[in-house]
Amino acid sequence: MKFSVQQIKATAQEGPLSFKEKVDASELANIPSLDIREIGMVDVEGFCTIEKNDIIFSFTIEGEMILPCARTLVDVNYPFKFQATEIFTTDKRVADEEEDIHFIEDDFIDLTPYIFENIVVQMPYRVFSDEKMIEEGEGWSFYTEDEFDEMKKQKIDPRLEKLQQFFNNKK
Repeated sequence: MKFSVQQIKATAQEGPLSFKEKVDASELANIPSLDIREIGMVDVEGFCTIEKNDIIFSFTIEGEMILPCARTLVDVNYPFKFQATEIFTTDKRVADEEEDIHFIEDDFIDLTPYIFENIVVQMPYRVFSDEKMIEEGEGWSFYTEDEFDEMKKQKIDPRLEKLQQFFNNKK
């Protein structure tokens, strides 16, 4: 998603330059540390304005990705929609002082890496599946903490079972 600085300057005199495109974000699924199982095309819609030496992009990113469930590792469909703002400048001094402002080196601004960066930043730390968890398997079961405590109270240690019978006989 590239924009020519000359085109932006020419259009910005009439008003904000608006844009709406689909961007292929599938290469994010190839980065193992991200745990994105699948992501396709994302919709990017916004506008660009100019203030002195700054070119400001305000846009909305919308799409869907498939992430692993934090409990069961099943696929979870995660739709996302968020807003982002990126600022570019032709003034090298401002770009050096502010890390959120990007210096324009060429006559083109490629917004794609910033779109990817915003997707990664907005990605949730973990997601959970709505599917019912399996509560029992071969040789194991799943209990809540309260259920487990109640079960422990009811169950008598087999080594002390004879002693328990002694106390029951006295009553």
